[in-house]
Amino acid sequence: MEIWQLTATELKQKIADGEISAREATESHLSRMYQVNGKLNAVAESCEAEALQEADAVDKKRRKGDELGALAGVPVTVKINVDQRGYATTNGLQLQKDLVAKIDNPVVNNLRKAGAIIIGRTNTPAFSLRWFTRNTIHGHTKNPLNPLVTPGGSSGGAAAAVAAGIGAIGHGTDIAGSIRYPA
Repeated sequence: MEIWQLTATELKQKIADGEISAREATESHLSRMYQVNGKLNAVAESCEAEALQEADAVDKKRRKGDELGALAGVPVTVKINVDQRGYATTNGLQLQKDLVAKIDNPVVNNLRKAGAIIIGRTNTPAFSLRWFTRNTIHGHTKNPLNPLVTPGGSSGGAAAAVAAGIGAIGHGTDIAGSIRYPA
């Protein structure tokens, strides 16, 4: 079994036990992302450089015997409709392509506090308001199990990413079925 195939719980435990490093987990998921995302378009933007730095910080904490967060070293993705410091919060809109966040949204902040490693930002329909994931800035997200069937929306990018092994957890939001439909 490859590292990217482990569940979030398995990853967290193996990292805490020192069986694998947070860097190894992050590199495995990034490799998987680069392997499959070209066909899926689930991840609209990679966070590789920052993710590797954060993974190294988790590994350093573990070696020092510091307390690790509940998601320490677990690779995750967040949607492009939430603020993540240093990244554009496009929400699938050309109008917002240069709207770079100065601070993290509480969801992103809480993932960081828990030690999660954000490896990428997932696609969403424009305004996050459709049952499919397609927009003019980031394109169309495909379902990894069947490209003729929608992965859903607005969390279609997150759903496709998790189903394809890109990140052990994908941040999703739900107003009218955005998580329930992909599930």
